[in-house]
Amino acid sequence: MISSIEEYEELSKSLGEKGFNKVDAPWTFYSAEYNAAIDILPFGQIEEQNTVQFNDRNIDLHVLGLKEVLEQAIPIPIEEKIANIPPLPGMIVLKLVAWSDRPEERGNDLPDILRIIEHYFDIEYDEIIEFHYDTFPEDEIDQLIVAAEVLGRKAKIYLDKSEILSKRIHHILDTNLGKESESYISRVWAIQKNWEIEYAFSILQAFKNGLLKE
Repeated sequence: MISSIEEYEELSKSLGEKGFNKVDAPWTFYSAEYNAAIDILPFGQIEEQNTVQFNDRNIDLHVLGLKEVLEQAIPIPIEEKIANIPPLPGMIVLKLVAWSDRPEERGNDLPDILRIIEHYFDIEYDEIIEFHYDTFPEDEIDQLIVAAEVLGRKAKIYLDKSEILSKRIHHILDTNLGKESESYISRVWAIQKNWEIEYAFSILQAFKNGLLKE
C-alpha cells in the first residue's frame, strides 16, 4: 500500500534507477532488460471517492475494491520478501472493476477470470465438498458451474463492505445477464473456449447466484 504521493514518487525514482520506466499509464513501470511490467497502485490516504489522481498527465486511477479485498490478502513468501496476494474471489472482483473501467485496454481480465473459475474446484475441493455441497445438482455435477457459484459466495464478503463496490459489480453482471446474445462477457468466454454462448452465460449466472446467497 502506497499511502502518499510522496511515497509513490520516491518508489518511482527508485524503480527508474533500476531500469523501470513509466509507460502510457503513470502507474505502470516497464523494464526492457527483464521484459517485466510492475503496476504501483497507490491508495489509502491519497484515495478520494475511490480514485487516485496523479500529478503528471492528470490521469485518474480508480482503486475501487482494493481496500476491501486486500484486508484479507494472503501473505506469500518470495525469497526473503512477503507479497500480499488477493484471494481468488477478490481477484475476480478487482478484475471486473478494472475491466469495466477500461475495457478497451484490459483484454486479459475476462480470460483471467475464467481461468480462476476453471481451476477453483480443484484448488478448493475439500472446502467445497464440506461447506458448499448444496451447490451440487441432483444429476451430473458441472465443476465450472459449482466453482463459479462458490466464488460468488466468497466474493460477496467484499461487496458487503462497500455499497459502491456492490453496485458496480452488480451493474456489470446485470448488464451482461440480460439477453445471452448481448452478453459481452459470455461472448468473450465462448470464443475463448469454443463453447456455445449459452454455456458461458450459465457460468456467469452461477457467479451472480453466489453473490445473492444469504
